[in-house]
Amino acid sequence: MRKPRRDLGRSRVRRALLSGVAVAALLLSGCSAGGKDSRAGRGDKATGDTTCDGKIEGTAHITMWFHAGQSGEQTTLSSQVKEFNRAQRQVRVELVTLPEQRPYTELVLSAAASGDLPDLLDFDGPNLYSYAWSGTLKPIDSCVPAKTRGDLLPSIRRQGTYDGRLWGVGTFDSGLGLYVRPSVLKEAGVRVPKGVDDAWTADELTKILRKLRAAGYQAPLDLNFADSKLADEWNTYAFAPAVWSAGGDLIDPEEFRTADGFLNGPESVGALTTMQNWVEEGYVDKGDDKSAFVKGRSPISWMGHWRYGEFSEAHPGDVAIVPLPDFGTGTVTGMGSWQWGIPSGGADGDAVWRFLEYLLQPEQVVRMSEANGAIPATERAVSLSPLYDEDGAERLFIDQLRSGVARPRPQTPAYPAVTVAFSHAVADIVFAGAPAKKTLDEAVEAIDQDLAAHDGYPKSGP
Repeated sequence: MRKPRRDLGRSRVRRALLSGVAVAALLLSGCSAGGKDSRAGRGDKATGDTTCDGKIEGTAHITMWFHAGQSGEQTTLSSQVKEFNRAQRQVRVELVTLPEQRPYTELVLSAAASGDLPDLLDFDGPNLYSYAWSGTLKPIDSCVPAKTRGDLLPSIRRQGTYDGRLWGVGTFDSGLGLYVRPSVLKEAGVRVPKGVDDAWTADELTKILRKLRAAGYQAPLDLNFADSKLADEWNTYAFAPAVWSAGGDLIDPEEFRTADGFLNGPESVGALTTMQNWVEEGYVDKGDDKSAFVKGRSPISWMGHWRYGEFSEAHPGDVAIVPLPDFGTGTVTGMGSWQWGIPSGGADGDAVWRFLEYLLQPEQVVRMSEANGAIPATERAVSLSPLYDEDGAERLFIDQLRSGVARPRPQTPAYPAVTVAFSHAVADIVFAGAPAKKTLDEAVEAIDQDLAAHDGYPKSGP
């Protein structure tokens, strides 16, 4: 007897949990262990076969995984699945509940290695490049109509593209900047930047921090210290923009062949040394409660979109979002968030796309954005939210994503190795006072070792 689809979804999770794969090694290499799924992905890319042909035979059943994000995200997606299933009968979607005791990315890598991925996969955007390279995903160019692709924010299209093809789409993007309290700045005689062309320089910010201390704020800058001293993805997302703004990079941005001369170059060293000085001079709040801005200890917070609601509730009418500081070549900010992709060897791509197309409808994009506070992924959805109007409170975020001021994290299959090395370097240099040049040299060595181990990640795949 054929196993019911619901039981199949759950058994895939169980097999992924029981897999004996060396997940840590996979994470660093950006490579799935393959099997038929990996070969299918490379075959699709190499032969030009389409993931979608416009046809759905009979009733299609698809399973999907979603990371354990905010409760609002989970609730909203569950409702969307139920409403989609009620509205039509050709595609039935099952949202698989995943165990929370194991990191999501590890679970995905184990499932990829054992051939137990779902039909629709949610993943953190920067992981797309290693998943595409290793054959874990199928390209979705043939699924996404030109009209839909044109409605996506340029940042969403850019993040979802690898080797000239589209592999993923998201229903929301992210925003990063400095949250400030205008009343405090004005009282201290500090100007409030008006937009991306008006950012403070790094030197100007240093002087501002001195002024604010003189005004009674002992540690006026919040860098989310409780998380930043740990080596996690926040370090790369939040602080790579300082390196980029200074003229440095995490890896050769053209060929992705080496990090030497980029991550350990004088521009990168200078940017992280400036931030290290802010910490050493005591300008950075070191509280572990993540409430420096909320409780009024710090009137400036280097933070993402997800805390706008909390910050504005704590200081009604006294919160503005301004660009990250200019370290030498203009302000740069982070971008990228969770995306959807179609794993190799899964269900009919047309059936999966039918559901993704539903999630990308303007009203559905707005629902999710209102649930998690993220930036809507489509222009039509953005136009429905007053937060992004000309005078909207979060207008800066959408301006950054449209203008190119926002940059994706390195678009290379080596990204898992890059982010581990860089996030550790930030933790050591900025928050622990390690020598910048020596620490970045060590990070370069780790990244280049990974590149060498994979022959530079040739575009033909592993």
